[in-house]
Parts: sequence; C-alpha cells; structure tokens
Amino acid sequence: MAKNAQQLLYARQAQIAKAIAHPVRIAVLDFLQSGEQCVCDIAEAVGSERSNVSRHLSVMVAAGVLSCRKDGLKVMYTIKTPCILQFFGCITKVIKSQARENEQLLQAM
Repeated sequence: MAKNAQQLLYARQAQIAKAIAHPVRIAVLDFLQSGEQCVCDIAEAVGSERSNVSRHLSVMVAAGVLSCRKDGLKVMYTIKTPCILQFFGCITKVIKSQARENEQLLQAM
C-alpha cells in the first residue's frame, strides 16, 4: 500500500475510533447488539436524554458505525458492521490484564 493510502487508512481508523470513544456511545453500541432500536428505546436503555442520545447517534452514523432508517415517525438505528463489538472485547481483555498487573504490584508492596 502506498504511503499516502496508508495515511488515509490511519486517519479513517482514528475517525471511527473517535466516533465510538464516549461512554454513552459505548452503551448505545452495547444496547444495539441485540438488534435495531428506535432512539426513544435507546435513550431509555442508556439513561440519557433523547436529544443527547440523538447527537451521539448522528456522530456514529456520520462515521459509518451505525445506519438508520425512518419507520413512520420513528428513526430506527442498527449497527452497520457488528464486528466493531469485538473491539470492546479486546479492550476488556486489556483492562483485565492491567488489573492483574496491579494486583501483583499490590501484593509485592
């Protein structure tokens, strides 16, 4: 891959990472793993105001993480590529590894 193409890829990956890098957005993705949902149900599930959730959803739609469609008066959201959820599994493994290292450090003290 040419250097410019590689830089473009890195930039796009960073954009997507930024689009999911917020606790509310992570909660939304976790909720949406069970399937398509409307914004009203998403807001209730993540415990946030509908307007706030809508802003988070639009960021993730713009980044290509989510897709949406109108269903009458409702807007329905779904995860565009569910493999993104594997990323959070990997992050959880990093957190567990850090916790084990911290436990070892505490025991050594």
